[in-house]
Amino acid sequence: MKVLSRRDFLKISTNTLLTLSGLLGLGGLMRFLSYTGEAEQPEVFDLGPVENYPIASHTVVADGQYVLTHDQAGFSAVHMICTHLGCRLSFNTDEFSCPCHGSHFDVYGNVLHGPAVTALDSQPVEPDENGHLILQSS
Repeated sequence: MKVLSRRDFLKISTNTLLTLSGLLGLGGLMRFLSYTGEAEQPEVFDLGPVENYPIASHTVVADGQYVLTHDQAGFSAVHMICTHLGCRLSFNTDEFSCPCHGSHFDVYGNVLHGPAVTALDSQPVEPDENGHLILQSS
């Protein structure tokens, strides 16, 4: 039985780690190049009674996918996915921020600070005949 020398072990280990790193990097590059910014499939969310959302409120809804805004003009929902490269946004009381690349958006989805140049996707929210708010993603 041949004994593996220290030099051969280090050579095999280095080549294995470099190959693995290259494959992981290639996977990330493919995800970057294939991002389209479009929703995969439409979904319908029942957000509950209209009374649960007072005027001037901003509420995270639909399993954390949207922020529902109720103002004098009515209801709207902003998708919490950055239009730059599809990162999940964080939301505080007056703006969205992207932890990946630093974009900032106002509560209506308008770009405040890049690198994103496109506003966030906004969805209309309408009450149904039972007085519940319905959000349909596109």
